[in-house]
Amino acid sequence: MQTVDFNYFPLESGDVVLDLGCGEGRHIISAYIEADVQAIGVDLSLDDLKAAQGKSRDFEEADNDAKSLQFSTANALQLPFADNTFDKVMCSEVLEHIPDYHGALEEISRVLKPGGLFCASVPRRWPEKICWALSDEYHQVLGGHLRIFRSNELRGEIERVGFNHYYRHWAHALHAPFWWLKCLFWKTQDSNWLIAQYHRFLVWDLMDKPAFTRVLEKIMNPVVGKSVVMYFRKDVSV
Repeated sequence: MQTVDFNYFPLESGDVVLDLGCGEGRHIISAYIEADVQAIGVDLSLDDLKAAQGKSRDFEEADNDAKSLQFSTANALQLPFADNTFDKVMCSEVLEHIPDYHGALEEISRVLKPGGLFCASVPRRWPEKICWALSDEYHQVLGGHLRIFRSNELRGEIERVGFNHYYRHWAHALHAPFWWLKCLFWKTQDSNWLIAQYHRFLVWDLMDKPAFTRVLEKIMNPVVGKSVVMYFRKDVSV
């Protein structure tokens, strides 16, 4: 399930790309597949990094010296990279988990080259508020969501650390009802028939990509898209 759209976040040969909070690697592996880039995914979870490395083996191009894919542990507040290292930085569904997300934004600005691109996605406010209203456990689990963002306020905070916003869209409308169901039946979600059927529907959508669901989600995203995705360019004067 890809949230960052490379149509609005174009990768160029030779780019050095960071995925901050890469999880199991969905975006950084996609970036590696998309173009001849040096792709680096960092996360605090060793289990997620191991899973990402395992998944990446299916896509490795050992005979292509123009691209590479690496994974490493790193703290978003103390990234182990020099200033102006990266051409592109992605941070998808991560900022809502970080207590000092302002510090993370400062670090992103530090390691991104002037003129470089940054993509940030977070849960959209009103679908997220429904999840919180339906289940305390949804956001109170270890490592869970600490806040619900207002997208315009987050955009302003990112702009204040030296970025210019250039595009926004919403994503994963079909997933919003799934999470509402999980929250509504939180204690029995693993055995709930309705959740199981909706999960089958989502797997079918992701694997087969039928035209019907692709068009349906495109229509629904502006209204009920679960994630808001924002794209920025770092000011060349920073």
